[in-house]
Amino acid sequence: MVVGPGKTRFPGGVHCVLYALFDAGARLDYGLMRRQLDWVLQRGVDGVVILGLATEAGKLDTAEQRGLIRRIANWLPAACPLSVTISGDTVAGQRGMAEFALAHRADMLILQPPGQPGLTGAAFLDFFIGVARGLGGMFALQNAPQFLGRGFDISDIDRLAEQLDNIRVIKSETNAVETAGLVARLRGRVSVLGGRGGLELTDSLRAGCDGFILAPDCIDLSCRVFGHWLAGDESGAEKLYAAFSPAVGFMMQSLDHLVCYGKRVFGARSGIPVYDRGPGLTPTPFGEAAARRWAARLDAIAAGRGGDPGAIKPAHV
Repeated sequence: MVVGPGKTRFPGGVHCVLYALFDAGARLDYGLMRRQLDWVLQRGVDGVVILGLATEAGKLDTAEQRGLIRRIANWLPAACPLSVTISGDTVAGQRGMAEFALAHRADMLILQPPGQPGLTGAAFLDFFIGVARGLGGMFALQNAPQFLGRGFDISDIDRLAEQLDNIRVIKSETNAVETAGLVARLRGRVSVLGGRGGLELTDSLRAGCDGFILAPDCIDLSCRVFGHWLAGDESGAEKLYAAFSPAVGFMMQSLDHLVCYGKRVFGARSGIPVYDRGPGLTPTPFGEAAARRWAARLDAIAAGRGGDPGAIKPAHV
């Protein structure tokens, strides 16, 4: 395994958040999860993330979440950092999962806002203090108002950083302009990792992102873009990103679209079968054909054929 295109220090670099993979009976399939993990490790990621939005953690019960943490921790090479996203609507629930993840070699815990609409102001911030205070390890805050309905402003981050010295990272799911403002305010205090499936990848690097947390579908190409950027080859990074960014646009129509069709793009590229667990989008024949077409184009780009439609071979499935 190669860990990272530029062997950046953790928590920088390109980290891959794994999809939840189910069998035909909608059961979490650990064998398919292992195949997915091996596939992304072979493509040079700097770290692995589980139980994020792409992992559909809200569809997994506590036993499944803990089972996935245990298995990925056992399978992952020691040199590759493991991050675990912590979600849930109660302090006790999030803290319990955080303690479990830390006991199973998690290097970073990514805290998501709870889904409590009435939780505002000081009570909102006290929630995270209650989860993280006194725990070891590194913490990140996931700032994803588009997907989670609630985000953090600078004053929130300032207060939490004052109360919790182990908050070292912001996972920023905002556009590059907003991310640039965030980086400018936080430079030297915390690292900023981008996301949004790779939308505005190169502009996010210009904005000052230290790296990204992305789903597996384009992870190999995203690692190459990051490698070009680290090497000072801005032109190479832009050329490569321009080749595959339309595929990112197809997958990132919404979170539901990503876990339905982005997962199918990944499945077509990896040869791993994809099944769904509801609730969620039901794939259509048109959508599945589009996913196969985009997968073929990504494979062509990865093989150095530039994504020319005339040179594209059929996808794996």
